[in-house]
Amino acid sequence: MFTDNRHPEKGVMSAALGVISVATLVCGVFFSYKNGGQARVQYAAGAFLAAIFSVIGLVLGIMSKFEKDIFNLFPNLGIILNSLSVAFVIFLILLGFGVI
Repeated sequence: MFTDNRHPEKGVMSAALGVISVATLVCGVFFSYKNGGQARVQYAAGAFLAAIFSVIGLVLGIMSKFEKDIFNLFPNLGIILNSLSVAFVIFLILLGFGVI
């Protein structure tokens, strides 16, 4: 590979935050299921932190897409994972209010 492209640090951080936020939300839902459908306060705090991480990761992923001479794997992965996480948090909030 004779190229000057590189993996942007913001893109790698975006992907890492996306993995952390998705894993946190999956664990929160799984443990709530194991608890008979009752979510503890710790699970809500984890979901809140996952929402913050996913918004930060989404911003970092979008910022890294504008860099020049980069590989697009990590920015794209970060944008996808963080978008899924934000959408899932919005879904959980709407589900909690009884809208859905």
